[in-house]
Amino acid sequence: MTSNSTITQVLETDIWVKATWEEFLNFAEDSAWEKGKFYYYQEHMRVEMSPVGPLHGRQNSLVSYVIILFATLRNIRVVQFTNTSFRKAGIGEFQPDLAYYIGSALRVPPDDSNSTVDLNEYDPPNLVVEIGASSFNDDLGGKRLLYEGAGIAEYWVDRANTREVFAFAINNGGSGRIQESRVLPGLEIRLVEEALNRSQTQDDGEINRWLIQTFSQG
Repeated sequence: MTSNSTITQVLETDIWVKATWEEFLNFAEDSAWEKGKFYYYQEHMRVEMSPVGPLHGRQNSLVSYVIILFATLRNIRVVQFTNTSFRKAGIGEFQPDLAYYIGSALRVPPDDSNSTVDLNEYDPPNLVVEIGASSFNDDLGGKRLLYEGAGIAEYWVDRANTREVFAFAINNGGSGRIQESRVLPGLEIRLVEEALNRSQTQDDGEINRWLIQTFSQG
C-alpha cells in the first residue's frame, strides 16, 4: 500500500488510496470512470485506466490463446472472462485482465448480465492473469495479496516489457512460484513465455499452429 491519504473528489490513479467501501462504490459505479479498472482490499482502493496500446493488447490475446488452446486440446472445461469485475460486497473487488473458471466443480456466473460478478453468489475464478508494464510492481505486490485472500487458486503476472510470466499457486492464504500450472496440469509456464516471444517475429496464425502442434504432442 502506497498511500494513507483519505479519498477525495480528485482520485489519483495507479496507487492504493485509503477508502471506505461506500467511497469505493461511489467511484466504481460512476460513469465518468467506466474505463477504469477497480480494486479494493483491506480498506484501500486502486483504480487503473485500462491500457489501449498494442503491447498490452497483443499479449493479452496471446496469453488467452495459450490457455484456451491447451484446455481445448486436453478436453478441460474452461470459461474465460476478460476485464470483468468480481465483487464480495463490503470486503473486496478485483478486475483482472483475464479470469478463468477451469473444471466442472465451480459455480460460474452466466453471461446474460453486464453487472459485477457477485462472489457471494458465484465462485471466484480459479485462475487470474494480469498483464503489467507500469503496474508490474503492484501486480506482484498489493494485487497478489488481494488474490491470496480472494480464494483464487492460481495467479499469473505477465511482465509485458520483458515477456516474462510469473506464476503462483495459492494455498491457505499464501502463494509460491510455480513452473507448471496446477489448474492446467501439463502446461509449462515457459511455453507461455515462448508464445509471447514468438510474437516479435510471427503472426497469430503461426503462433497458434505452433501451440496446437506442441500441445498435441503432450
